[in-house]
Amino acid sequence: QVQLVESGGGLVQPGGSLRLSCAPSGSIFSIYHMDWYRQAPGKQRELVATITNTSGGSTFYADSVKGRFTISRDAKNTVYLQMNSLKPEDTVVYYCNIVSIRGNYWGQGTQVTVSS
Repeated sequence: QVQLVESGGGLVQPGGSLRLSCAPSGSIFSIYHMDWYRQAPGKQRELVATITNTSGGSTFYADSVKGRFTISRDAKNTVYLQMNSLKPEDTVVYYCNIVSIRGNYWGQGTQVTVSS
């Protein structure tokens, strides 16, 4: 069973930057799209950003992160989330998700804390 391994979370001051990574432990075939979600305690998981597995990779961003976050991927199907101008309200657990013809794969989650 392929697992997604997340890294890059941590503590950062307001206005700072972090880069999250999500790497598959094996091969995933026929990927449709790759996503980052986030979830605060007691709230529903929220879609943050999506990148399609097409030439050039079309992207989508939630309004709350547009202009601050950038999603990208590489040839090994590692997906990244570059987060700039971080705000205290970005403090939550972030999850990566890869959707393929065989179903969804989820990362274990990584905590991002924005605080002075």
